[in-house]
Amino acid sequence: MKTKKLIATGIATSMLLLALTGCGAGGNSGKSAKDTDKGSVYFLNFKSELSSEWEEVAGTFTKETGIDMKVVTAGSGTYEQTLKSELSKKEMPTLFNVNGPIGYQTWKDYCADLKDSQLYEWLTDKDMAITDGDGVYGIPYAVEGYGIIYNDAIMKKYFALPDKAVDISDTKEIKNFDTLKTVVEDMTKHKDDLGIQGVFGSTSFAPGEDWRWQTHLMNIPVYYEYKADGVDNLDEIKFTYNKNFKNIFDLYLNNSCTEPSMVGSKNVEESMAEFATGNVAMIQNGNWGWAMIYDLDGNVVKEEDIKFLPIYTGVEGEEKQGLCVGTENYICINNKVSEADQKASEKFLEWLFNSESGKAYCNGILGMIPPFSTFDEDERPDNPLVQDMLSYMNDDSLYSITWDFTTFPSQEFKNQLGSYLLEYAQGNMTWDDVVKQTTDCWASEKALLAQ
Repeated sequence: MKTKKLIATGIATSMLLLALTGCGAGGNSGKSAKDTDKGSVYFLNFKSELSSEWEEVAGTFTKETGIDMKVVTAGSGTYEQTLKSELSKKEMPTLFNVNGPIGYQTWKDYCADLKDSQLYEWLTDKDMAITDGDGVYGIPYAVEGYGIIYNDAIMKKYFALPDKAVDISDTKEIKNFDTLKTVVEDMTKHKDDLGIQGVFGSTSFAPGEDWRWQTHLMNIPVYYEYKADGVDNLDEIKFTYNKNFKNIFDLYLNNSCTEPSMVGSKNVEESMAEFATGNVAMIQNGNWGWAMIYDLDGNVVKEEDIKFLPIYTGVEGEEKQGLCVGTENYICINNKVSEADQKASEKFLEWLFNSESGKAYCNGILGMIPPFSTFDEDERPDNPLVQDMLSYMNDDSLYSITWDFTTFPSQEFKNQLGSYLLEYAQGNMTWDDVVKQTTDCWASEKALLAQ
């Protein structure tokens, strides 16, 4: 992922949010006989926290174009099996997502060639597309970022304490793990003074709810291992930066509103609610999390108080580290559906990224950052997390952590890593065992992928 190149080509100036988690289904279904020649669209949505939002988009598209569209949203952590199930049915998705080049290898027999599409023509950095030979089979449609989201009102309350343990006076002055750890542990000691139940929201490990750790957090040590080795993929990892992972993971677990023994019952929605209601000061998540905050009944966090902090882990030189920025959202058109349905799906993508209504949704309730030339300088979402993300991306003194988790061996690897981390959190597995099991699982899943 060429973060600085994205900025140079204008991607960082055309914002949007997508979101990630939960489950849902809906939209417009069915089509009349007279509309058959128009085809129809069936989008299998990967971002479950935007279920109702995508359904609203579908309804507007149908109203404006007369083309029927339905949206089905897979449950959190179930996209691959849902896609497999839906592609075996008579009424298959006409639009679906793949998670980078490895995801493409699983579903390539269903991916239409998009090299002649308007969407590919509009892509500002064509190197971002998933290609195979002369064909283009997956196009990224959102650039996103994640880090530690914090409530600046609570942080200012902490920095005003007369007996705080640090000399700094603002969260943005936290530049490394040591300072972050000192601040967080001191906030835990003062949680009654701050009116919070814990510094961090719940480290969620309910089934399907562990992606923040087995995918997003694991991305950081993998990024640094790739960087140290000068590669962009590995058949085997040493988990060289496992102690750095442990640093931040332990900090989350030990300074949370939920005891480590109870994290197996917590989901992402609950942890985001803990943040939105002011019960915690920090939560690891991405720019998509804004939808989960402002939409919540009982939200007390003001828009101007929602900001990002990089995920510091104690790596040398991390003072120059920014947010984790990239994409895993590659759109594909199903080549197994009728030509009319394929054309209808193309029309939907053109409408979404180049019509007044579609772009308004992108800059509004969807909140993504589309990497297309159809978005002008002034077309940016007002999502405060996107705005903060942009400030990090545009700071030339910082480097972004690329989304290397698109090279992870498989969903099974991530599931297994999640299970190891839960066992560790509950005191049933040593950290050394987590490291060994993780490296072994990576190697075995990569070997299966090569077969």
